[in-house]
Amino acid sequence: MIAVRISGRAAARIRSGHCWVYASEVTDRAAAQPGDLVRVLDERGRPLGLAHFSSTSQITLRVLSTRQEAVGAEFFVTRMRAAADLRRRLVSGADAFRWVHAEADLLPGLIIDRYARWLVVQTLSQGMDRSLDWILDACETLAEPTGILLRNDVAVRAKEALPLEVRVARGQVPATVEIELNGFRLEANLRSGQKTGIYLDQRENYLAAARYGFGRALDCFTSTGGFALHLAAHCERVEAVDSSEAALATARRNAAANGILNVEWREADVFDLLAGHAGARRHFNTVVLDPPAFAKSRANQEAALRAYKDLNLRALRLLGPGGVLITCSCSFHVSEADLLETVAAAALDSGKILRVLDRRAQASDHPILLTVPETHYLKCLILQVV
Repeated sequence: MIAVRISGRAAARIRSGHCWVYASEVTDRAAAQPGDLVRVLDERGRPLGLAHFSSTSQITLRVLSTRQEAVGAEFFVTRMRAAADLRRRLVSGADAFRWVHAEADLLPGLIIDRYARWLVVQTLSQGMDRSLDWILDACETLAEPTGILLRNDVAVRAKEALPLEVRVARGQVPATVEIELNGFRLEANLRSGQKTGIYLDQRENYLAAARYGFGRALDCFTSTGGFALHLAAHCERVEAVDSSEAALATARRNAAANGILNVEWREADVFDLLAGHAGARRHFNTVVLDPPAFAKSRANQEAALRAYKDLNLRALRLLGPGGVLITCSCSFHVSEADLLETVAAAALDSGKILRVLDRRAQASDHPILLTVPETHYLKCLILQVV
């Protein structure tokens, strides 16, 4: 097996429990080829573990194991079985959830989501792409799915010089499937829906929103209606807004399938709609903000923070005393501390005082690995106007 040497700084990071080594930290890549499994050595030649090598990404090494062990079919069965056992303990009231969450399940570069009898797989590194047959075999052994879809249409694959594609890898996969989530029957478009079909990472936050929401509610960036549908039973009326006509069409079908009649679906730009509502002096008791990631990289962090402040300021103008703001960020480069500071600044500008009711992250089937902060990407704050 080819040995790749890394800098002392990178070695210290690996020993502290992280699993990434950047291109600038590789001191000798020897003859490693795209997707190779390589031995990782520190500057003095001491072994650190086994990793997948990438020839094009800034993340050159993704450590799979800090032990010397065989990485083949049985390796993937063992890791994926452990991930499945954890989900059996964590997930209830849903047959759609994340089965494998990359680094957090010690399988960096691999995502597997389960939607009832179907699986959606993403291989996000050269090494995981080369391991695809082992992964698919393990999926069939452990889950016996009706079909497995590859949703390898995400931009990160371009950084790995991998083709963007959506294709059925095993069995049969329809374009849309029906799933159960928190007692709701929902439609998931596996081939073109958000992420791998729907936003599975907000599953537990939907329930929290239902616990705190009341009165007249406004759900911004509703997508296929996750927050709006959960709020409907606890609110007089819900106005749900998104700029995607296709997403709203799915949301309407989801509402009809669950007999929900008190949601108004609106196609609009959220920033413009919030400004219009403020100008018309409309008021709500509950406002949900679940925007797409504004900070795709550290370079646009400042612009993203300005956008989050503007968005939250516009929402706060619609809330009176006792009103609840549920505000989310899925930008890794915006930390929870950044989001709290940004919302506090928006509250100051709006003349409102906020109390924190709840601080949340992604659902527990998207676990956070303590030594890999990148696995904590979703922040959800539930705040009340005092």
